[in-house]
Amino acid sequence: MSERDGGARPHRDRPWIFRTYAGHSTAAESNRLYRTNLARGQTGLSVAFDLPTQTGYDPDHALARGEVGKVGVSIAHIGDMRTLFEGIPLAEMNTSMTINATAAWLLSLYIAVADGQGAARGRLAGTTQNDIVKEYLSRGTYVFPPVPSMRLTKDIVLFTTREVPKWNPMNVCSYHLQEAGATPVQELSFALATAIAVLDTVRGSGEVDEETFAEVVGRISFFVNAGMRFITELCKMRAFAELWDEICVDRYGITDAKKRLFRYGVQVNSLGLTEQQPENNVYRILIEMLAVVLSKKARARAVQLPAWNEALGLPRTFDQQWSLRMQQIMAYETDLLEYDDIFDGSRVIEEKVEALKDAARAELARIESLGGAVAAVETGYLKRALVESNAARLAAIEAGEQVVVGVNRWTESEPSPLLAGEGAILTVPETVEMEAVARLREWRARRNGSEVAAALSDLETAAREARNIMEPSIRCARAGVTTGEWGETLRRVFGEYRAPTGVSIETRSPEVDRDVRLLVADLAEKLGGPPRLVVGKPGLDGHSNGAEQVALRARDVGMDVTYDGIRQTPADIVARARAVDAHVIGLSILSGSHVPLVRDVMARLRSEGLDHIPVVVGGIIPPEDELVLQNIGVSAVYTPKDYALDEVMAGIVRVVERARARLDA
Repeated sequence: MSERDGGARPHRDRPWIFRTYAGHSTAAESNRLYRTNLARGQTGLSVAFDLPTQTGYDPDHALARGEVGKVGVSIAHIGDMRTLFEGIPLAEMNTSMTINATAAWLLSLYIAVADGQGAARGRLAGTTQNDIVKEYLSRGTYVFPPVPSMRLTKDIVLFTTREVPKWNPMNVCSYHLQEAGATPVQELSFALATAIAVLDTVRGSGEVDEETFAEVVGRISFFVNAGMRFITELCKMRAFAELWDEICVDRYGITDAKKRLFRYGVQVNSLGLTEQQPENNVYRILIEMLAVVLSKKARARAVQLPAWNEALGLPRTFDQQWSLRMQQIMAYETDLLEYDDIFDGSRVIEEKVEALKDAARAELARIESLGGAVAAVETGYLKRALVESNAARLAAIEAGEQVVVGVNRWTESEPSPLLAGEGAILTVPETVEMEAVARLREWRARRNGSEVAAALSDLETAAREARNIMEPSIRCARAGVTTGEWGETLRRVFGEYRAPTGVSIETRSPEVDRDVRLLVADLAEKLGGPPRLVVGKPGLDGHSNGAEQVALRARDVGMDVTYDGIRQTPADIVARARAVDAHVIGLSILSGSHVPLVRDVMARLRSEGLDHIPVVVGGIIPPEDELVLQNIGVSAVYTPKDYALDEVMAGIVRVVERARARLDA
């Protein structure tokens, strides 16, 4: 009861950490953004890195073309990291870094910068996401094969436990699993299986005693997703907390209740944000946030909210501020933090939680029978499960069984004044990449070459001898080694990996429209065989969900589909189109690099005499860029509003028919 209600003011819980996931273009621009957000009441940082940084390439690498600074900030060396945190005392900051395959490197850069600030390592607080398993399943920024990747995760866990005890060495990340279509049971079981795989790796290394291992368990955190099914999501979080406690006690014998706490951060669902009527996304974000703050026993430790216009492109500073204010209003204007868990004793909640736990235990047992999370990645079991559940989700939306307001019901709309005028979304100029390459070359020219060579030699030796990778990586950071050099050194030792795509012979999309099958069959008769579609993922964008669903549906309506997975160069895609004598090429790009990458593909098709093959493109593409793509010869552009895959298939048929008519003429 508050003083206004006639009683003494009760104790208020401390609010969760307020974050926004941010970073773009250059370290200097991102630093300005961070300092602005902190001045407006943000209490922690969540760093978004660009794709070359996430996958261990320098800005001048061929695969980095078009990707520099697009989905996050470009960090090529310690100079960039110093600039990123200039004026921000790291000893006083809680910093989350969404980084996985190159987590050891980015954490080494961070520690080296903190050392330079005079910050004691024992005072550094924050999180490296460092969940490589979900990268193989959903996000696609893996580099090395699963076994050496788990070794790198183990090295970070052991190093931080000893040297940086307030640091969370990994977020077990179910966020991207939901983005890839995971059901709540899959989120629970796949994430917990990942945590078990990491802890089993650490415990089985022979490098920890029981007391140290308990500390390791106590520093494992989670990063989750909350969607629109409010009751289910709230129960999922309570189930997560109870299952984690159960695993800590039964599997690992952890007796200290504090070390068994389910500690998690959250970003609510971006998958459900719509391009159509995007103003509705404000309500979606608020409802999704409620699922992770209302239940005190399963309340998030840190919350970052997407912006209302993320289905359109990068949010502006104002858009991020709007999402921050949503958190502040919930924490400070309501009485939420004055009460114990308001769901305790609810029969509905308890029954739902138990049902989720039972189903998750059964799926965990299935994964265990396959040899654990890593083995289930290598066999493709987990990936196929996500592709199938995502196909079912999309089919339900197409059929109208899952209502999405403004998308498949109540689609008539007034024009949104929020989208009026210039600058409705943030764009990254192409000059950012050119300037990054110039700065990188200048950096290489100014550093001490012998120190760089010695540091890289030590890194390679540590990797080959199974020594902990962290101190050699910190030495590399201080010497001025670049992200690409660190990545290339470990690629030589560990090799590279290509994960299963999930589009296998066993995977089937739900029932498809008979009329679309007939359209494809009619086209096949004219062509003398099934229309041949090459689905390509140029650049470093690892969001393969859309490409896989298009490939799956195209195959099931009767097309002959070639899909070779993520991380292809434009040259790879053109060579593949020539090899299979493609009738159409479909490019999927969600990183904002669509214009330079598509331009490259189109130029290569022309130079090789293959410009008769039409190209269609899908991605998060602003209207002005749609015009650019059409002007350089793209036959059709698909964005998130084009959710009905059967209509996309019919559109591809029309594209091939028009191309055939031009050839015949």
